[in-house]
Amino acid sequence: MDLFESPSKTKSPAPELPLSLRMRPRTFEEFIGQTHIVGEGKLLRRAIQAGRPHSLILYGPPGVGKTALAHLLSDLMHSPFERINATTSNVQELRKIITLAERRKKAEGKPTILVIDEIHRFNKAQQDVLMPDVESGMLILVGTTTHNPFFSIVSALLSRSMVFEFKPLAEREIASVLERALSDKERGLGRWKVKIEPEALLHLAKLSEGDARRALNALELGVTTTKPDKTGMVHFTLEVAEESIQKKAVVYDRDEDAHYDTASAFIKSMRGSDPDAALYWLAKMIYAGEDPRFIVRRIVICASEDVGNADPQALVLAVAAQQAVEFVGMPEAKIPLAQAVAYIACAPKSNASYMAISKAMEDVEKGRTLEVPTPLKDSHYAGAKKLGHGEGYQYAHAFKDHYVKQEYKASKTRYYFPTEQGYEKRFKEYLDKIRRSSSD
Repeated sequence: MDLFESPSKTKSPAPELPLSLRMRPRTFEEFIGQTHIVGEGKLLRRAIQAGRPHSLILYGPPGVGKTALAHLLSDLMHSPFERINATTSNVQELRKIITLAERRKKAEGKPTILVIDEIHRFNKAQQDVLMPDVESGMLILVGTTTHNPFFSIVSALLSRSMVFEFKPLAEREIASVLERALSDKERGLGRWKVKIEPEALLHLAKLSEGDARRALNALELGVTTTKPDKTGMVHFTLEVAEESIQKKAVVYDRDEDAHYDTASAFIKSMRGSDPDAALYWLAKMIYAGEDPRFIVRRIVICASEDVGNADPQALVLAVAAQQAVEFVGMPEAKIPLAQAVAYIACAPKSNASYMAISKAMEDVEKGRTLEVPTPLKDSHYAGAKKLGHGEGYQYAHAFKDHYVKQEYKASKTRYYFPTEQGYEKRFKEYLDKIRRSSSD
């Protein structure tokens, strides 16, 4: 479409367009999924039906209806519609659209709906260009993105927009999308004679992982490339479904929230003693091409922070995995990584060491800095004795059980509280024992 040409809302979609485009919903009744946003009585649906839409930021994974909702908004509002992609657009194009929107507003009294796909790709300056016209209502912005907008959209633009998070479609919702495409004779595959096995439909719905576009593309590929039988019937079997959908590319952007969300789930699964979940998130990161050094750093931290002295071997194994990553390299390094992850997930847990250093750091940062007791000061340099440094120090190994009561800091504040978990229970018993003997 030319930039200054108004889109037609009456034409049927061209048959050469992908099935996923032809099957875009034309009404709320055809819109499948996202009931928390566009369900009956929900805020966004009420606003659109009342003819008072607000600028929107729609974010979520691919193929869940973000762009479809933007088109639906345009149809229901009978408003001029422009669509650009932030990866290929620029300020010059934005200014042309703004000029056109001004002319339309004067002539028709209607705002222009501007859909910007991948809006997170616009830099701050480009986003700032939009703000005056979004604020005035001349432009109704509908920004779509797979990235968390709170990380990538300027706060001024966010404050002028309603932000909605889209969820992956459920398997039953994907199945409904596919069934509608098979029965629709105008836009879908209803003119074909297709017999689809229930197992094949479920396979497409499951492996699309909430992505309706991917499911429809796989359905169209399978139907149009499968040779019909003598009666003209296309038999869409489970085998055809498996060939059509192929292997899914994992949604995992190293610079955005999908990366951090996966790493967070990985750590929390090890901390939560769920080896199966931890290994799954490990596999996802490896499959997505994550730097194994990034992964193993998290393993080392978790071994110390969350297992600690409940099982001191966890840190030893984690550091060994780190060395194996450097020495062996991928893909074989996934084996010691998996070993370390499974060990840490199954080990008894204690964060006593982590809590201790956190509290000690807080005291150092906010409290009075304690002076080193004189007996503990260094006495190995010339002149130390004249200052009395080291005087009165008692060598622990010279006493029974290698322990002697002695002041090691002026404050009596305790930081380390060993738990009853695993090996740390021994530390607790030892400290309790020497503290009792010191008080006698």
